[in-house]
Amino acid sequence: AYLTVSIEPLPPVVVGDAVTLKCNFKTDGKMREIVWYRVTDGGTIKQKIFTFDAMFSTNFSHMENYRKREDLVYQSTVRLPEVRISDNGPYECHVGIYDRATREKVVLASGNVFLNVMAPPTSISVLAADTPAPFSRYQAQNFTLVCVVSGGKPAPLVYFKRDGEPIEATPLPEPPVSTGNWAPRNLLHRDLDDTKVPKSLTDEGEVGAGQAPATLDPPRGLAAERDPVTETIPETVVSREFPRWVHVAEPIYYFRHTHAPVSDGTVEARATLTWTLNPQIDNEALFSCEVKHPALSMPMQSEVTLVAPKGPKITMTPTRARVGDTVRILVQGFQNEVFPEPLFTWTRVGSRLLDGSAEHDGKELVLERVPAELNGSMYRCTAQNPLGSTDTHTRLIVFENPNIPRGTEDSNGSLTGHCGFRLVLALTLTVILELT
Repeated sequence: AYLTVSIEPLPPVVVGDAVTLKCNFKTDGKMREIVWYRVTDGGTIKQKIFTFDAMFSTNFSHMENYRKREDLVYQSTVRLPEVRISDNGPYECHVGIYDRATREKVVLASGNVFLNVMAPPTSISVLAADTPAPFSRYQAQNFTLVCVVSGGKPAPLVYFKRDGEPIEATPLPEPPVSTGNWAPRNLLHRDLDDTKVPKSLTDEGEVGAGQAPATLDPPRGLAAERDPVTETIPETVVSREFPRWVHVAEPIYYFRHTHAPVSDGTVEARATLTWTLNPQIDNEALFSCEVKHPALSMPMQSEVTLVAPKGPKITMTPTRARVGDTVRILVQGFQNEVFPEPLFTWTRVGSRLLDGSAEHDGKELVLERVPAELNGSMYRCTAQNPLGSTDTHTRLIVFENPNIPRGTEDSNGSLTGHCGFRLVLALTLTVILELT
């Protein structure tokens, strides 16, 4: 008797799809059984998943102890209603017939097929890499956006857009050692003063005694050499609010893409976009990270808008502070959505903070046991990210505390040592009189 087995290749399937495993065979002998195996560990382990016993015309699922997932369509055909990532891998169909010479001998033939299970990404997010340095009008700052895509199989294609247009970026196989060790070379030095008087580029030559604005010595970095370009800057743009440097050309972007396997069989992809930030053109620029994947009908997208902070909203608790109270001054929000997350610095106008420090970092400033001397003191909150900075002031009004006699608190708002001594003395005399 002869026996041949063949299985048609399967196209990739998506998690949740139904898949039919069909075993085609031809024989002129008498059927004994058909068995489907799932092959794991590089072919060293074969897990029996379904058996058709031709002698008794019965079928049996070897997996129904923990999930009834196989349906018998025909003797040699098995249907998986909802495939999972764990179902990915090779499968084998073994067909056995009785040997004509002896009914006790079984002749076997087999075929195999690979089931490729894809999974679409489940999440995508864009964030700023690390904590950016404080905003400076005098120094260019490198900036990196990170796009994190999780849950996909195979690894997705990730790319960035700016204001809806794809970004042409230079591949970066290895990230910079640190963000401060390199800078693109297309920067011009602007010798501007610190007033709000606008100064155009042509005015600078007059102020500098006829000298043209000099270019900075290009630092050794990743960017390609570029020839100096003369640029006319509108007077309304070059002012105190902007840095003393501007780009003379479009920014140079650097792109890096990596992915790492996850225990569930999917991958986590990370893409980074690095460039020298320019507040003049990057403020309010919309950056988006998009993902293409064969299991997606349309790209996934996550977007952020780079925005400098404006108008922090500050609250004070309690609203009517009394001598000896603990006052908390907190930044509640801004007039706009700010990205990346700003840094906060608190200072006291004209003096040091209550604890003697010159400044305090964080969204909240705590003043413990405020004394009467802080009445009318002004506090400044500076919020800044790489795109700009803004200041907001608030004044502390301290009311008298009827529970604390006037003039009895020290600089920390607590009772003086002399008053405490009189209180202890009075208690001692009371106890002595009671005993006598």
